[in-house]
Amino acid sequence: MMLKDMRLRDFMTDTNPYEIFISECPDIARAFNGLVDAQRNAPGMDNKTKQLVNIALQTATRNPRGVYFHAAMARNAGASKEEVKGAVVMALHLVGLAAVLDCLPSSLEGYEKGPGSSL
Repeated sequence: MMLKDMRLRDFMTDTNPYEIFISECPDIARAFNGLVDAQRNAPGMDNKTKQLVNIALQTATRNPRGVYFHAAMARNAGASKEEVKGAVVMALHLVGLAAVLDCLPSSLEGYEKGPGSSL
């Protein structure tokens, strides 16, 4: 099994780092969730666009786990697979090929098999 495959499988295990964050840092988690809700409800972009921007930002920070989940959220908001891939490769000229190569497989996996998938 390749290292990339092991990392993809890591986020599909029973350990959910976000749930650990909520459990171990409840006050900070509540404040963080308030910020996320404010951003989610801010006018100016529809949910699909916000999710595609999130994918590009998660790619720029080399966070395949975030890309995986936001790819599923983007799909659920109506994004096509091409739009999800486009959001990942948008980061190419800004952060380089390594970040795109880290995150492109996660975007496809999240789009096809992530939460809410019926594919």
